[in-house]
Amino acid sequence: MSFENDIKVLAANRKARFNYSVQESIECGIELKGTEVKSMRGSRFSFSDSYAKIDNNELWLIGFHISAYPFGNRFNHDPDRPRKLLVHKQELKRLKRKVDEKGLTLVPLKFYLKRGLVKLEIGVCKGKKLFDKRNDIKRRDQKRDAEREFKNRF
Repeated sequence: MSFENDIKVLAANRKARFNYSVQESIECGIELKGTEVKSMRGSRFSFSDSYAKIDNNELWLIGFHISAYPFGNRFNHDPDRPRKLLVHKQELKRLKRKVDEKGLTLVPLKFYLKRGLVKLEIGVCKGKKLFDKRNDIKRRDQKRDAEREFKNRF
């Protein structure tokens, strides 16, 4: 039984790739309560302004909103609580060094299900300046024009 293709993407943060240049990405688990998992499976979450922070040798996801599960009763979760991310100790040390020394940011890039577990791809990112964003837009437009020209030619 092969598990390589057993990944279902729940959501991807396309805006992060526009606002930041991603230098590296890491897969990590996320500590969730029962109704949070059900809401995540139903794609009832938002992470547009979220980021990860290293606090007391633990990695936390801040600003991540998971809507309350509609069929959950008094056992529903707090939608905006900080959630702990699960990474190996060596990875955490390496991330802490990069964030402290180079002033990089930890941004969630993608949420997905892998073997039934909710996973998160977190990116070690550096913020882009305005002219970098303009260059990206210009490059994308040129590529689109070239593809259109090539398509019309044949």
